[in-house]
Amino acid sequence: MYGITCFSLLQGYGMTESTAVGTRGFNSEKLRKYSSVGLLAPNMQAKVVDWSSGSFLPPGNRGELWIQGPGVMKGYLNNPEATQMTLVEGSWLRTGDIAYFDEDGYLFIVDRIKETIKYKGFQIAPADLEAVLVSHPLIIDAAVTAAPNEECGEIPVAFVVRRQETTLTEEDVISYVAAQVAPYRKVRKVVMVSSIPKSPTGKILRRELKRFLTNCVSSRL
Repeated sequence: MYGITCFSLLQGYGMTESTAVGTRGFNSEKLRKYSSVGLLAPNMQAKVVDWSSGSFLPPGNRGELWIQGPGVMKGYLNNPEATQMTLVEGSWLRTGDIAYFDEDGYLFIVDRIKETIKYKGFQIAPADLEAVLVSHPLIIDAAVTAAPNEECGEIPVAFVVRRQETTLTEEDVISYVAAQVAPYRKVRKVVMVSSIPKSPTGKILRRELKRFLTNCVSSRL
C-alpha cells in the first residue's frame, strides 16, 4: 500500500453529442478552481446565452451553454426534429445546461434547464438553493424540486436530511434560506426525510421527489 500525500482534483465537461469533448480541468499555482469544470478544450468554442432570447451573456451571467467544435455531432440519426432543436445557428450545440464563465475563462455548470423552477415568471435553479441548504450546520443533505401551484405556477420545495437529535424545524429551514436569497427564490415548503434519492453516480433523482409530492397530493383527495 502506498499513501498519497499530494494530489489535485480536476473536473471536465463533455456530452455524447460533443464526443465527450468540451472542457478540461486545469489548475495552476495561482488559480485553483476546484468547483469549475475547467477551461475550453483545444479547438472548442462556447458561449452562454439567455435561454429565452438566445442573446449572448457576458462572464458572470448564468444562461444556457452552447458549444461548437470539430467533435460536435452532425445530428441525431433519423430524428431531424430533435436535430433542429439541438443544433442551432449552423453548428452550435444547445447543451441544456445552465452555466457561466468567470473572468478567467473557467466554466461552471450550475444545473439543467429542464430542472429549473418557474416561479411567477422567474427561473430558479435548484442547485443554487441546495448549496444554501447544505451550508446549514444541522443539515446533512438536501434536494430541491418544483411543486405545481395555481397562483405561482411552481414553487420550490426542499427535501432536507437533518442531523440526528436536532430540533431543526421546517420553519427554521425556510427562514435560513430566506435570509440569504432574493425573495422570489425562497423555499416555500420543506419536507424532512431520512435520505435523498440518488443514482449510483450521485445524481439527485428529482423524478422520485416529484413522485413523492404527487402521492402526497393524491392521498389528500
